Amino acid sequence: MPFFSRFEWMLALRYLRARRQEGFISVIAVFSFLGIMLGVATLIIVMSVMNGFRAELVGRILGLNGHLTIQSDAAPVIRDFQFVADAVGKLPGVVTAVPIIEGQVMATTDRGASGVMIRGVRPEDLAKESAIAKGIREGSLRDFQGDDGAVIGHRLARKLGLRVGDQISMISPQTNATPFGSVPRSVRYNVVAVFDVGMFEYDSAFVYLPFEAAQIYFRLQNQASAVEVRLVEPDKAREAARMISQRLGPSYRMYDWQQANAQFVSALQVERNVMFLILTLIIVVAAFNIISSMIMLVKDKTRDIAILRTMGTARGTVMRVFVIAGASIGVLGTASGFALGLAFCLNIESIRQALQAMTGWQLFPAEIYFLSQLPAKVDSTEVVYVVAMGLILTLLATLYPSWRAARLDPVEALRYE
Repeated sequence: MPFFSRFEWMLALRYLRARRQEGFISVIAVFSFLGIMLGVATLIIVMSVMNGFRAELVGRILGLNGHLTIQSDAAPVIRDFQFVADAVGKLPGVVTAVPIIEGQVMATTDRGASGVMIRGVRPEDLAKESAIAKGIREGSLRDFQGDDGAVIGHRLARKLGLRVGDQISMISPQTNATPFGSVPRSVRYNVVAVFDVGMFEYDSAFVYLPFEAAQIYFRLQNQASAVEVRLVEPDKAREAARMISQRLGPSYRMYDWQQANAQFVSALQVERNVMFLILTLIIVVAAFNIISSMIMLVKDKTRDIAILRTMGTARGTVMRVFVIAGASIGVLGTASGFALGLAFCLNIESIRQALQAMTGWQLFPAEIYFLSQLPAKVDSTEVVYVVAMGLILTLLATLYPSWRAARLDPVEALRYE
């Protein structure tokens, strides 16, 4: 025998189809349905977008930077960088260990100037960085060699009016002594390629130079700023750091990608948790609307309940009738919100483009959000939690009004009829 009988379903659905004098109850039920649907959909959309943001940003950060960075503990440069790279590269779990040179300078052209980060890498190592290799818009990495080639981000190129074949001047804080005093060092490089990795910070402020050219520019003969290590499992960077430290000894210090981006990663997690709590309130408010509509429905159906009870209907049957009526709103609202949320997430970039075209506003500008496209990554576990929460809250919201209906005394209800 099913838990809910056919009679209970028929009576509950009939109560949900309000007549003219019961229209206000129906309006509250509709708003409860819309509230649950929008709450579930919004929660799925926001959580998916924040998951997408984290996955995209972390993926691109790891694609452009090492999972571990090794530096000398006693000096700002590493003199025996090749020994360190070879020793670390042979350890288990290490994919590559490459020396790099980094420094901040001023890039200038006839059209303007901008502060940039120079990164000196060997041509073969730059070719292995998939984010750069796949993001080349103009030129080719085959020309990235010698002592005068430079690879720049497309936003920096657009800001300074540069194309492949043009020259860009790098002005260093280090000075040259001349008969007229100390003047900043300035070297010109040919732009051989322009990249687009989809992150504003890198596309607008990074310049790659060949490793030897960067050594000459920063006056670091046979030296490197650091050694970047890429791992098979980036999440195990701290375990790898302990293993590398045992291999190299106390003369080196290292930090992993989580430490380098600690504020960014923790800010994303805090924002995600806060948004989850805030948006959950939408579902809670909708659940309270269900309570209100069900209490009003019970009040309106007092005479009907009393007649059913005098005809021998059990209290459990009366309670189940109103549980079905209230839970139907919650189940339909949750299912509709689930479908709406998934549909929105699957087409979120198209929706963003359409809204921008209609309003003329730039939604999620790259200068603020670091991404040129709006990502969404649906986590099936989170979706299950959201749907389960919606169903549980709406089911709980029906229990008290249904219990009140079942406890109704038919004698008192019909006393003044």
